[in-house]
Amino acid sequence: MADFGLLSAFLVGLLGGVHCVGMCGGIVTAFSLRRDGQRPAFSFHLAYNLGRVASYTFIGALGGALGRSLSLTGLAHMQNLLYALAQVVLILLGLYLAGWSSWVLVFERAGGVLWRRLQPLFTRLLPVRTLPQAVLAGAVWGWLPCGLVYSVLIATLAAGGAAGGAALMLAFGLGTLPNLLGMGVFAAGLKPFMQNLWVRRAAGLAVAGFGVWGLIALVLRFL
Repeated sequence: MADFGLLSAFLVGLLGGVHCVGMCGGIVTAFSLRRDGQRPAFSFHLAYNLGRVASYTFIGALGGALGRSLSLTGLAHMQNLLYALAQVVLILLGLYLAGWSSWVLVFERAGGVLWRRLQPLFTRLLPVRTLPQAVLAGAVWGWLPCGLVYSVLIATLAAGGAAGGAALMLAFGLGTLPNLLGMGVFAAGLKPFMQNLWVRRAAGLAVAGFGVWGLIALVLRFL
């Protein structure tokens, strides 16, 4: 059965950039502060994001493995239920990208308790002085409560296993890079295009359309 779709996950990460910058702008600023007053090298920003995307990939593998385990419990129609849940999340994400709904953001509250436990560790890692320290700080950053991250994570339950879940979250993480890495001229030229209302609506409708099609395909299986 088709899953959430790597292309959909990538588009959610790429076009959810406004939300990403709003959620993580303060952290990116903190990463940019050094005691000597100098801006960190690009390699440090790359290391931060490597750690962040690695965390996404890891929790995606956990989500995919959990979904696979639930599907093997013998409970009737569990796989179909997980697949339907993934398609509903996909529709909500599409509506969010199009600017017509913010329901996916309610998932941010769920991670607040975990982040309060991790935040002291994150604070102790600042200011960052070495690349390994930057990777570790980025890995902790990856657990910041984010509605987009948690929405895609829910979809990994229907990814068919740990590898599928990891691939899904990796695709999402790669989609977030243009906004959070600050890729010079490329990012400056891409940002206006991504923030164009009609581009966002077209992409959002496409993502939501994938979810609607998935639900229709599921219903047709029982007809």
